[in-house]
Amino acid sequence: MYAKLYSSAVLGIDGYIVEVEVDISNGLPVFDLVGLPDSAVRESRERVRAAVKNSDFQFPLQRITTNLAPADLKKEGASFDLAIAVGVLAASGQIAEDDLNGNLFLGELALDGTLRPLTGVLPMVMAGKDGGFQKVFLPRSNGAEGQLVEGMEVIPVDNLAQVVAVLRGERESIEEVVEDGECKDIESTLEDFADVQGQVHVKRAMEVAAAGMHNLLFIGPPGSGKTMLARRLPSVLPEMTIEESLEVTKVMSIAGHLARRGRLVTCRPFRSPHHTISQAGLIGGGSTPKPGEVSLSHRGVLFLDEMPEFSKSALEVLRQPLEDREVTVARARAVLTFPAEFMLIGSMNPCPCGYFGYEEDRACTCTPQQVRRYRSKLSGPLLDRIDIHVEVPRVDYQTLSSTQKGESSATIRERVACAHAIQAERYKGTRILYNSAMPPSFIRSHCHLDSESRDLLKQSFDTLGLSARAHDRILKLARTIADLAGKEEIDTSHVAEAIQYRTLDRKWWE
Repeated sequence: MYAKLYSSAVLGIDGYIVEVEVDISNGLPVFDLVGLPDSAVRESRERVRAAVKNSDFQFPLQRITTNLAPADLKKEGASFDLAIAVGVLAASGQIAEDDLNGNLFLGELALDGTLRPLTGVLPMVMAGKDGGFQKVFLPRSNGAEGQLVEGMEVIPVDNLAQVVAVLRGERESIEEVVEDGECKDIESTLEDFADVQGQVHVKRAMEVAAAGMHNLLFIGPPGSGKTMLARRLPSVLPEMTIEESLEVTKVMSIAGHLARRGRLVTCRPFRSPHHTISQAGLIGGGSTPKPGEVSLSHRGVLFLDEMPEFSKSALEVLRQPLEDREVTVARARAVLTFPAEFMLIGSMNPCPCGYFGYEEDRACTCTPQQVRRYRSKLSGPLLDRIDIHVEVPRVDYQTLSSTQKGESSATIRERVACAHAIQAERYKGTRILYNSAMPPSFIRSHCHLDSESRDLLKQSFDTLGLSARAHDRILKLARTIADLAGKEEIDTSHVAEAIQYRTLDRKWWE
């Protein structure tokens, strides 16, 4: 007696179809599981045995062999439990095998036959749709997440008995799970720029960074508002497109970080890891790699507060994802690529005590050697990948005590949204979404300079000793500044402002 049905698993951030074969033959009552299963999958034999019995079905007292194909990929997790249990029932004649056609089965079984929630359901259901399946059975608590995939009939179930009832036609349908997929009103959940007193030039730099998704570094003394400003950046970022939302939701689903299963993530991620984080925590890792902070920040913001306090090795691993906008993690079993198109915001003091260069506030107590050692945590190649360096000075008492409100986040967000719309039209039909991601060929075609602007850029290039990477990033910045101004052509003022954002590092690192 033989049955074949299908389940799904996750590799990296994508799902793939797993063929589940169950054969029941005469012999000692042994339950074998082959196909490179890990310990969690091997343990499914006992879960399936107990779930079948406790759901009032007959567990065959014969030799049972279950194969998970393809056999060259290691199977991990408990998502195959439901498929194995249904396969055992079909192979033993308790379900007609024809009833399995076109169905995908996902779910972890408890010993009493109830289904427990899974992580990574969204990419698994998407793989089912791409594989031509029409229906998917999955735990009710994952039902709304599965329903995010259009064109797939999702059947949310509570237990194994319900699955069998639907397959036999004894139960017409299962009540659908529908949850609101919209993000809460971001104005009610995020802090507003209107509450920030002073720091006009810093807010302008943040607006430019948000408009083109450029990387940004704050440098200033303690208490000047670096962290407070950074945490307000999400309030000026427009919500993601549907394509971006699906990408982010897939990553969050795999990592098990969906705050509410079934809710499509529409607000951009904002991640702020502690400075003790490891390399693997930042870029991802594990025996089977899982997404790290750079991938959990995909399409959003990664904020590193007090960057020099992070280990130098952890900071240096950011160089590849900042340049390639993806991260590749190699392990003996697999080489996986995770998306990592994020906006990096860093903050730092000018020295360990925080007052070097701000002696009018308080005398610096650091030795020159301490200052050099502190700043050397940020290497030249890493700084070169940060488009905007902006100084955040202390706010004077008169400005701080003012009751006058500044420009609101909603107003700034409107301008940023207009710049995003211009870029969406410019890069239509490509994988590029923002100016910061322009490759060299696009820079040549979209960043034309007049003679005066070219002369200014050449002078700055020679005077400041800029690298080729810094040259390209200045052009991308100038393109974003022109987009914010609603101009098709880049003029001298746009180039001058872009250069200004690249000169501050010379003040602190020379």
